Amino acid sequence: MVILDCLPYSFSFFWGLTAEGGKSRLSARMKFAVKAWSKGKARVGVVQLGSCPHPIETPALLLTTRKGLPVFIPPDHFPSLPSPDSLLFHFSPLHFLEGISLKAISTIGGLHPLLGLRDHILVAVPRDSIISIPDHDSTNRIGASFETPSGRMLIKPAEYMEMISSMRPNLWTTLADEVPAWASEKRNKASVERTLRWLDECIISNSKDGAVFGSIVGGSRVEVRRSCAQEVARRNVEGFWIGGFGLGESMEERNPLLSAVMDSLPEEKPRLISGLGLPEEVLQGVAAGIDLFDSTYTYHLTLGGFALTFPLERIETQITKYQPNSDSGSDGTKINLKATMYRKDTSHIVDNCKCYTCQNHTKAYINHLFNVHEMLAHILLEIHNTHHYLGFFRSIREAIQEGKFEQFRQKFIGSRREHLFSAALSI
Repeated sequence: MVILDCLPYSFSFFWGLTAEGGKSRLSARMKFAVKAWSKGKARVGVVQLGSCPHPIETPALLLTTRKGLPVFIPPDHFPSLPSPDSLLFHFSPLHFLEGISLKAISTIGGLHPLLGLRDHILVAVPRDSIISIPDHDSTNRIGASFETPSGRMLIKPAEYMEMISSMRPNLWTTLADEVPAWASEKRNKASVERTLRWLDECIISNSKDGAVFGSIVGGSRVEVRRSCAQEVARRNVEGFWIGGFGLGESMEERNPLLSAVMDSLPEEKPRLISGLGLPEEVLQGVAAGIDLFDSTYTYHLTLGGFALTFPLERIETQITKYQPNSDSGSDGTKINLKATMYRKDTSHIVDNCKCYTCQNHTKAYINHLFNVHEMLAHILLEIHNTHHYLGFFRSIREAIQEGKFEQFRQKFIGSRREHLFSAALSI
């Protein structure tokens, strides 16, 4: 392990115009530095954005939101989440196309004052896995197409930049043409050409609001991915968003694609990725050198009634103690609290867990809430799942700093395989 604490932070400063009389001033949009490396490409960094009073260590998780706020967790419970790890919020600008106008958002001062999140970091990515899904069949040279609850929407670069200018996120990614793993070579090349062209258009029209992350695509073609990454690395961007993952490729196919991209990017700039949500996928991304993860994993778990339960201890004590039980809905990482076996279970979801849910409620109570279709079930469950998954990222950072990340990764994956093998034998 190489420790870089003695090196100064890597600062990114930009000149901008103030609203008062157009006077020029110096504004620090983003600060990022790599603090430590483990063996390989896994690394721990520090990022500070906007008005957030505390630097945030990476690898880090972006919390899923709908219109800028977590789907189930009410704002008065935000202080109960681990801080500052829980201050990173992902949102899709497309969520705001219906309802309050962009002009009204801009007049208010952007999303931070609108949502009452002055200390949070808002990260704008057009894609999410809930209500704005890329539609590669309808995307054309004019703009990117997305499937939404309101139908298919075609977003042009100028329209997207109007959203960014009005919403004023701390960090935003440029518009991209994402394609699935099975896209043809011709379609892949077209997606790269469009993404690079839109990247240049976004940079030209940038209103200096927020740090810009250049989008990298290329489908399942290694050379196309590498070429796109090299082109984006030449642009004046503060970091990189790696798109097109989680769209049909296998974990085995993903490794060479990630390597091709990572090897083409400068080490001093942060990398954000979408589409990797499972714990094994997060570990794969960290091993490749990813810093920020946009994931809807905890949201989908909560929606299905699942609670994360895998251990978060250091690698020396991280062993599986699960017994196969087809009624529990357990796969070694989570349990299904809708299962009848928890109806009279007065224990907490995870012993010694410090989250609000585990400190105040039992499995039986949450099971009851699900049975009577009470919204509080999802609220309590998402609080726990968010707290637990942020703890998982903290364990990853500790393993990297101790130079034991690869051991941590192999131990975690090995324990999962053992559990699944035991469960298969019990059927």
